[in-house]
Amino acid sequence: MKTRVVITGAAGFIGSHLAEALLDRDYAVVGVDNLLTGSTANIAHLVNRDFTFIKHDVTNYLFIEGPIDYVLHWASPASPIDYLELPIQTLKVGALGTHKALGLAKEKRATFVLASTSEVYGDPLEHPQKETYWGNVNPVGPRGVYDEAKRFAEAITVAYHRFHGLDTKIVRIFNTYGPRMRINDGRAVPAFISQALRNEDVTVFGDGTQTRSFTYITDLVDGIIKLMLSSVNDPVNIGNPRETTIEEIARTIIRMTGAKSRIVYKPLPTDDPKVRQPDITRARTLLKWEPKVSLEEGLVKTIEYFRTKLA
Repeated sequence: MKTRVVITGAAGFIGSHLAEALLDRDYAVVGVDNLLTGSTANIAHLVNRDFTFIKHDVTNYLFIEGPIDYVLHWASPASPIDYLELPIQTLKVGALGTHKALGLAKEKRATFVLASTSEVYGDPLEHPQKETYWGNVNPVGPRGVYDEAKRFAEAITVAYHRFHGLDTKIVRIFNTYGPRMRINDGRAVPAFISQALRNEDVTVFGDGTQTRSFTYITDLVDGIIKLMLSSVNDPVNIGNPRETTIEEIARTIIRMTGAKSRIVYKPLPTDDPKVRQPDITRARTLLKWEPKVSLEEGLVKTIEYFRTKLA
């Protein structure tokens, strides 16, 4: 029998790459998605492999026949545009969806892996951010629906680990980019690339000095799978510690696309983090993981993908 993995949010950007990577490692994969922000186009190439797709809203009871070895809970709106437009759905999938996915893992005695986020640190007062940092989150701000949904998801995951003895993992994902991101995703890299490829003004919010740390998708997936297969139960940051300003990445993308775009500045959204950089000591020591793909190398592949979508 093949090792069998359930991925919620499997038709999303990260979920689809996870599904593909696990199939490449000869796992059987069951993908679950309600297609609220995901797309079947992301998983269409998996149809003739050991991949089953179930269209289902994971905030409702989740039943899957047969043995399951791992449940990877990736279902959630993940960009500011999405969770500002879908605040209730974001909270529900973080709370009810995580509860249902944990219930499935408990029933099947499967290992549970939660997609958490660097957003649990909020607008951090510690820099870089270690997993021991409790965060600086505004629970009633516009970003609170996502931040608090993920913080609750971590809390209930740890409760299932402590109370039910469930083997659980928590991956705190830092900004990730790569093919299959949506053109209208709203996050910095897809926004900048799509604007530059159209020779439009590139919109930078704030003065551009706020920082992010961008991880290429294959590096992230490699870290997730290493964590999934490990004995680690504490949260682990998976991200690239190379920190760059938003303006710097905008200028890099304009240069790499050969665009004639100019940068225009707009007000910084409420509670937008000023800095974001992972401390990956835990990933390096416990998982022997660190990112391999340089920002420029990853951007080449991502720009190529967006060219095909905008052609």
